[in-house]
Amino acid sequence: FGIVPRILDVLVLAGLLIYKLKKKYYPSDKVEKLLQKCQILMPTRYSYPKIKIITRHFREKLGQGGFGAVFKGSLFDGRAVAVKLLGGGGEAKGGGQDFINEVATIGRIHHVNIIRLVGFCSEGSTGALLYEFMPNGSLDKYIFLVNNPTNHLLSWEMLYKIALGIARGIEYLHRGCDMCILHFDIKPHNVLLDEYFCPKISDFGLAKLSPTQNTMTLSGYRGTIGYIAPEQVSRNFGGVSYKSDVYSFGILLLQVVEQTRKPVVFAPAGSSQTYFPTWIYDRLSEGDNVGIGEATEIEEEIVNKLALVGLCCIQMMPANRPSMSQVIEMLEGSSDTLQLPPRPFLMLADEMPNKECSNKLSACQSDVEEGTFYSE
Repeated sequence: FGIVPRILDVLVLAGLLIYKLKKKYYPSDKVEKLLQKCQILMPTRYSYPKIKIITRHFREKLGQGGFGAVFKGSLFDGRAVAVKLLGGGGEAKGGGQDFINEVATIGRIHHVNIIRLVGFCSEGSTGALLYEFMPNGSLDKYIFLVNNPTNHLLSWEMLYKIALGIARGIEYLHRGCDMCILHFDIKPHNVLLDEYFCPKISDFGLAKLSPTQNTMTLSGYRGTIGYIAPEQVSRNFGGVSYKSDVYSFGILLLQVVEQTRKPVVFAPAGSSQTYFPTWIYDRLSEGDNVGIGEATEIEEEIVNKLALVGLCCIQMMPANRPSMSQVIEMLEGSSDTLQLPPRPFLMLADEMPNKECSNKLSACQSDVEEGTFYSE
């Protein structure tokens, strides 16, 4: 009877091998089927050997993200590109959902404030995405200055133009396509700057397509801690919708305002450190300017406008946040026409919908990344 278990073991192993092979190669077909289903102009497809030639065997690494490393490359016509190699080594996630999202989503978008996908590679478990190269890197380099003293401080006029460009890009995602596209990971790291500092929204791995701007159901929250809207943490705050991107954009605006102050990731209980949106709100509610040292009247207006719009965007309840179209109107208008919004619940724990919500948001706050944000 000892032969039977061995035969069963062999059959089980063979079945697992067949399953893994099917799982390994099926996603590539899934990518192509999805591209055809979306009826988009497929970006140029490159083989993995060509990717190695384009990147000169991955010689110049630009950075490392949660989905893989990014390398600088040059296409055969001389155009510079950034090549995002998904995963690592043999574990590259070329057929994963994030890869499909990125190819399908960016492939259908053409906007000055959205990064352009110029090609991709999908061979079995190997995946790569090729984008237009952004020589000035990501926005976080220019607003998180404490730990990066060599970075250059941008003028407030330039930061205002960048903020307005980001808003226009998000508004296009929400209203300019045949389907509402929710990004779910708006943050400075995912805003790239071209040679003229024109902002381009990037990284659509977490994006979701929605036929309308109605709410949707998610199996878990998406995005980066510190930028995630409250309704993604608890349904008690409302349904998940395009207003979740509005919240993330509000946090980004407040980080731009905060750029000259020293961020403290966690404020111990009883300390004198203040949650930065609270500090901004208190200043504005008392009739003071946010205060940026020596500044012109125009610069003070820009800072106050960014702060007011940011506070409007981070209202706890999605229904109380503006749409991105309204955000653009506020940014383009005069700060004198803007009113201080209600104090966000995030600053008042006793006004949370319930204790569970308060605990969940407190857990998120205690683990926020650089710049989201306490100050002394």
